[in-house]
Amino acid sequence: MQKSFFYGREEYLEIIAKRIDGLKHGYRQNLAILGDELIGKTSLIFKFLENFYDNRILALYIEVRPESLNSFARRFIAILLYNFLFNSAEPLEEDLDSLIRKADKYAPKTCGKIRNIIACLSRRKKNNIFFDLLSLCDLIYQESQKPCVLVLDEFHNLEKMGINNLYGEWSKILLLQKNTLYIITSSLKFKAQSILSKNLALLFGNFQVIDIEPFDTRTSEEFLQKRLGVLPLETGIKNFIVNFCGGIPFYLEVISENLLSPSSRPLSEILENLIFDSTGMLNQRFSNYLKRFLDIPESQVYISAIYYIASGHNKIKDIAHLLRKTRKEINPLINYLQEVNTISRSGDFLKINDRVFAFWMKSVYQQKINSLTFDAKAQKANFLSEIESAITEFLREAHKPVIERMGELLRMFDDEVIQIERKRLRLNHLREIRPLEFNFTNIKQGLLGRSNESLWIMAFKPGMISEDDIIGFAKECRKYRHKTQRKILISQGIDTNARLRAMDEKIFTLNLDGLNEILDLFSKPRIVV
Repeated sequence: MQKSFFYGREEYLEIIAKRIDGLKHGYRQNLAILGDELIGKTSLIFKFLENFYDNRILALYIEVRPESLNSFARRFIAILLYNFLFNSAEPLEEDLDSLIRKADKYAPKTCGKIRNIIACLSRRKKNNIFFDLLSLCDLIYQESQKPCVLVLDEFHNLEKMGINNLYGEWSKILLLQKNTLYIITSSLKFKAQSILSKNLALLFGNFQVIDIEPFDTRTSEEFLQKRLGVLPLETGIKNFIVNFCGGIPFYLEVISENLLSPSSRPLSEILENLIFDSTGMLNQRFSNYLKRFLDIPESQVYISAIYYIASGHNKIKDIAHLLRKTRKEINPLINYLQEVNTISRSGDFLKINDRVFAFWMKSVYQQKINSLTFDAKAQKANFLSEIESAITEFLREAHKPVIERMGELLRMFDDEVIQIERKRLRLNHLREIRPLEFNFTNIKQGLLGRSNESLWIMAFKPGMISEDDIIGFAKECRKYRHKTQRKILISQGIDTNARLRAMDEKIFTLNLDGLNEILDLFSKPRIVV
């Protein structure tokens, strides 16, 4: 595959630039960049470093792998010295001994410390080695006046190196180091957030946490438009790709690359090659991902739970029933799947974080596991049929008005609780749902739903919500005298003043991506406008 196409993420690039600029002026605030696998954390770092040049700062990128402390230490030292010498007149080689000799002329104290670390490693004295490595950034600053920006990609893998009291000692060093900016990343969001709030609690106030989210639908569309250029692609198919990829840049890129291939084929065949074929890039990736669960006790129970969730049996009570366990018994399973970032929880619902992986689980993995004949030709035909059915369903749903799709969604509510935009929302079972006509210029259509406890009044406005829209919608809602109202206004965005006014009027505002999150929980295609 060629070099990945990078698009968007300007707001995150600006934050990194701001923090590095602050370091130059004596203000240091560390960054923790968290996000799902393939969301583009490493691409974001590489994009920034690609355009970053300042010979007053040492920018060090280190991928933290599951490896020995010895191997990590040697890579750490080599990267530090290589970047230190990069602007010198010295011819550089990727040889540690050579780098130490050449750097000794400019930073003798740092190189002396390095030789001591290497000697300790050779004698297998590993106590404090990791912290000695971090102290090299301070030493090189003393000798060169160059502060370090140290990127530790997938920092949680440090736990696998057997470092004693990792976070306790690291927290002390981080508090003292004023001339080293740490940028740590992790794909294990749930675990990383726990580390930041518990193990590194002393530092939590000094870390700016950035959650890298999937592209929203509009950015995904723009990505495809930029990537595919003038390639003729039906709008419906393009929107299906947006829905299918779930905003993950990696999947958008992989599919785009195949569409642009000289031997380009229909989308269904591209997905069959990537996801179904045993040699397909994504098939192999997902197969390897599933192997992570094979070493844990009751591994098949975990894999079965993932399959059930991917197949739409995603309420906690449903999982307990299907696994024949009590809710108390499945709590450790759910917690583990959250910790390794396979699933996330929204109230009573569970969701596979990776939509394409979820599709593979229900349409490829389980089909092959359940096959009695191992007829690859028949399985392939079934897969292509399922892809075509998914495209057909998406296109059929896409032709419906948003209000109609919202009404269908309301009919699926059964008193579940969800967590949406950090708010807890009970989805009351509605015994009556009917359309509404508003006597208001900007918002014409809506829905009214009645439950035993409350009255739901919902509306959708294409485009942005203004403060006037909130005032008008609130006025329409006051025509109904029910003491408990759930007022919900859905749009493609909302300005700050309108958001504040909505809070005053107790109106729950939701953008299309929030609505799509709810559609995901009920296994319904997303709305792409």
